Amino acid sequence: MSTGLSRKLAAESLGTAVLLAVVIGSGVMGERLAAGNTAIALLGNTLATGAALVVLIWIFGPISGAHFNPAVTLIAALRRDLSPVTALAYIAVQIGGAVLGVWVAHAMFGEPILQMSTKLRSGGAQAFSEVVATSGLIGTILGVSRFRPDSTPMAVGLYITSAYWFTASTSFANPAVTLARSLSDTFAGIAPASAPAFILAQVVGALLAAGVFGWLLKTERTA
Repeated sequence: MSTGLSRKLAAESLGTAVLLAVVIGSGVMGERLAAGNTAIALLGNTLATGAALVVLIWIFGPISGAHFNPAVTLIAALRRDLSPVTALAYIAVQIGGAVLGVWVAHAMFGEPILQMSTKLRSGGAQAFSEVVATSGLIGTILGVSRFRPDSTPMAVGLYITSAYWFTASTSFANPAVTLARSLSDTFAGIAPASAPAFILAQVVGALLAAGVFGWLLKTERTA
């Protein structure tokens, strides 16, 4: 394994771990401080996640591209920005980092390290929300990176912040995040039985956005 790839994989693993620590940790903190007000708890969870994404993409973007998301990596591979082998390695370390981040959050808040979520997030509306959420995320990345690449970290953070509130699923938009959140029976958790539909919807949403934005952003050849 080359040193360059090692650093990229480390960046993807560490970045995804911190992201999940923020998602789970801010959910626990928000729920504890909100005194039963779910809207306040969700607001705290939202703001922390969106802000952390901006910072993490600023830090790790120059190293690995700051995917932190198998759906993003899948589209990068389809666009031939990554080789298939590198893409698979990215996805593996993203999942591993996400699980580690969940355990870190549990440790910080005195929760049992090993958990399984009991929070069902089922139904067609939830799955459709993940199609919409992931399509929007991929569209944001493709569009902003094409026209204003320096604004990509802020755009992704802002999009996820808004998508927490306009989607019924609160915008997981990330298969690694979905898998890891199934291992936390806290505010941000998702029951393992609900995870497969979310992940399938996320892949569908990513592919849909790749097709639409691939056409929209296609460079026209001059006669």
